[in-house]
Amino acid sequence: MVSFSMLARRLFVSLIFLLGPAFLAPAQAQDARQNAPGEFDFYVLALSWSPSFCAAAAERGNAHRSNAQCGERPFSFVVHGLWPQYDRGYPEYCRRPSPRLERNVMVSMLDLMPAPGLIYNEWDKHGTCSGLGTRAYFETIRKARAVVKIPEEFLQLSRPKMISPEELEADFIRVNPGLSASAISVTCDSRRLSEVRICMTKDLQFRSCEENERRACRRDQVLMPPVRGG
Repeated sequence: MVSFSMLARRLFVSLIFLLGPAFLAPAQAQDARQNAPGEFDFYVLALSWSPSFCAAAAERGNAHRSNAQCGERPFSFVVHGLWPQYDRGYPEYCRRPSPRLERNVMVSMLDLMPAPGLIYNEWDKHGTCSGLGTRAYFETIRKARAVVKIPEEFLQLSRPKMISPEELEADFIRVNPGLSASAISVTCDSRRLSEVRICMTKDLQFRSCEENERRACRRDQVLMPPVRGG
């Protein structure tokens, strides 16, 4: 006599056999190269709208922790990071413990990434997946940032601005030859612009990235708080 548990087990095995890869897909969603340093498909350059970051920090009551970015200096778009990506998914923390980031390398990046804690975290979480050493990784960030031109109207934004994600993308596309709508996306919080994210090849050319678009802002309009002193 076959027990109920035996029948259930046989049914489960049969179900796996019938459904095959579709049944196993969620468990196999990670890239086979998961977290192998240097093994990725493209980069995402994330440009954070600093006034939104500082406004959110003030609302949480911890603006004092963000003084490096939220002091008197008038930051507009700053580099959040340069993130290795797979066509589906992304690696992170690819070397544990991560190689030490030299302080002089960190200091050299403060003009683009105005927070020491951010720089150290980006190296640990994303830089270690690039396959590059510390100096080469941050030199690559600087080169990637130099490729992207910020629309002039945002450099010294003097008053709050409401804008649609599509309009913002169009402004970047207008001043960056070769950049297409499929290579750029906008993220937001409940009401403010958070970031502009631009996909780039390993040699820092613009490229399309459907995966990035799936995480984009879905609001009709987002608020851009003004640049401090803009």
